[in-house]
Amino acid sequence: MITFLISLVALVVGYMVYGKFVERVFGPDDRLTPAVAKADGIDFVVLPNWKVFMIQFLNIAGTGPIFGAIMGAKFGPAAYLWIVLGCIFAGAVHDYLCGMLSMRNDGAGQPELIGLYLGHTTKRVMLVFSVFLLMMVGAVFVYSPALILGKMCSDGLTWVYIWCGIIFAYYLIATMLPIDKIIGKIYPLFAVSMLFMAVALMVVLFVKWPSLPELTDGIYGEGYSSPIFPALFITIACGAISGFHATQTPLMARCLKNEKMGRPIFYGSMITEGLVALIWATVSMYFFYGGAAEELGVPATLQAPEVVTAVSQGWLGTFGGILALLGVVAAPITSGDTALRSARLIIAEFIHLDQRSVAKRFWICIPLFGATMLLLFFNIENPDGFNVIWSYFGWANQTLAVFTLWAITVYLVRAKKPYWITFLPAVFMTVVCSSFLMISKNAFGFDMMVGYGVGGAALIISLAWFFRWYQQEKSRSSVQK
Repeated sequence: MITFLISLVALVVGYMVYGKFVERVFGPDDRLTPAVAKADGIDFVVLPNWKVFMIQFLNIAGTGPIFGAIMGAKFGPAAYLWIVLGCIFAGAVHDYLCGMLSMRNDGAGQPELIGLYLGHTTKRVMLVFSVFLLMMVGAVFVYSPALILGKMCSDGLTWVYIWCGIIFAYYLIATMLPIDKIIGKIYPLFAVSMLFMAVALMVVLFVKWPSLPELTDGIYGEGYSSPIFPALFITIACGAISGFHATQTPLMARCLKNEKMGRPIFYGSMITEGLVALIWATVSMYFFYGGAAEELGVPATLQAPEVVTAVSQGWLGTFGGILALLGVVAAPITSGDTALRSARLIIAEFIHLDQRSVAKRFWICIPLFGATMLLLFFNIENPDGFNVIWSYFGWANQTLAVFTLWAITVYLVRAKKPYWITFLPAVFMTVVCSSFLMISKNAFGFDMMVGYGVGGAALIISLAWFFRWYQQEKSRSSVQK
């Protein structure tokens, strides 16, 4: 528990110190924001700052910092290091600068920003990549709450399918409506439920004060079967760094009235998500290693959604369990909704299709929802479907973060700002994603040495490419002067 306490303090200090430094690097000012300049009553709508924060937190969180932390806890205390360092120096920086660049570019979505700084070819690739990732988010974030709700109704799959249908119907309605009609009204309440769940579980941890693995005991856990590098950095994405966030921050960048609220909303939401991930990582270490599973009368081999149900109901009682489960159920549903909303906007932005008309929104949603339903069907019917899709989602998610970090690095270089704040995370995540693609059993499935060899090659190539481009950029700047 000492490592847990130190990690909590580190995240708060990171927001106050490093977050302030990153804000000074970007330099927000009082210029007109897209929410005001492009107000359309649909997607560009000024919302109160507290609502924007709650919606941003709920959108980027989903079940990511919960399920990822539960699975990542099997790696042991190394999970604490990655959540804290990844969140402060990579994830929060990624989210803040992505959100601010979106505001500076008329509320542009992630593929548009990629195209602006990495070229049109990369933009087209990222368009397909982003939409596919968002469909996977929609599938995963339908299944996980449907599984929890279905288990509460019956042990069979019938209720899971019924809840999937209900959630999908809600998705269609919420994706089509203006952002302030459902998202602006009820999402802040769901965010409060999720935060209540996290705080309540943290109180239980303090009361029980279990004996858990500490960093002083080593970074390895007893239950990991995959190598910490790179598997840990893919398993725990939300709560450390997540490319999915780059698709979500433009939604709120279109609702902010002032740039100076960027740090508490974009950087602060990510730090808050890191706190939730820390709590669930600690709960899970107690569950897997500290005897909590035995105390609750359940096997320690439960899947992540089942761990959430067992812990919430067992520790918080009926009322607390319902509120906690509401947070866990609502979070993925709302993230799935905004994921598909982002996909609609990304496609519309690419084909230059105005979204004021309901009919135009509807025609984009038809194929989008059809493809997502196919992924969902695979998720349910395949016994290992959740883990397979989560693995692909994790890799695709982090790969999206790689491209976003490189795009922001290009911006920082051209703006003559300290580019290393995104350059270092970009290089690191490039190596992580390259290595994981090689060794993952759901991808190439090579042995460790091949994976590390490819990761090393990716390191050398990315460094060579960047510094060659950097010298060319400096030469162009000198000529223009």
